[in-house]
Amino acid sequence: MNFPSNLKYTKDHEWISVDGNIGTIGITEYAQGELGDVVFVDIDPNLKEVKYSESFGTIEAVKTVSELFGPCSGKVIEINKDLGDNPELVNSDPYGKGWMIKINISNKSELDNLLDSEAYKKLIGQ
Repeated sequence: MNFPSNLKYTKDHEWISVDGNIGTIGITEYAQGELGDVVFVDIDPNLKEVKYSESFGTIEAVKTVSELFGPCSGKVIEINKDLGDNPELVNSDPYGKGWMIKINISNKSELDNLLDSEAYKKLIGQ
């Protein structure tokens, strides 16, 4: 299983990649594996803002529906439109083409609440 060390992780299994003030958010390889085949990613196309630890959408798999939570607060600058027609990208490439949203981070100190790859591995028992 892959746990990129350049990412930060939530206890709810989201990841964020930070480049300056831009954060790219998705779910972890572990989470997509637990969910099974992803059939739908529901993020409001008019979503303007994500708040730390609050839901910004849902992900539906064959087994279940799970909420998506913001790893930090920020203004939404892009939603991955490819997931509308190809939600399986979350399964096949969770850290690449399966990303969900990009935000302009408004409170970088919230990133201090997140886990590094080693702490995330321990959380899931790896």
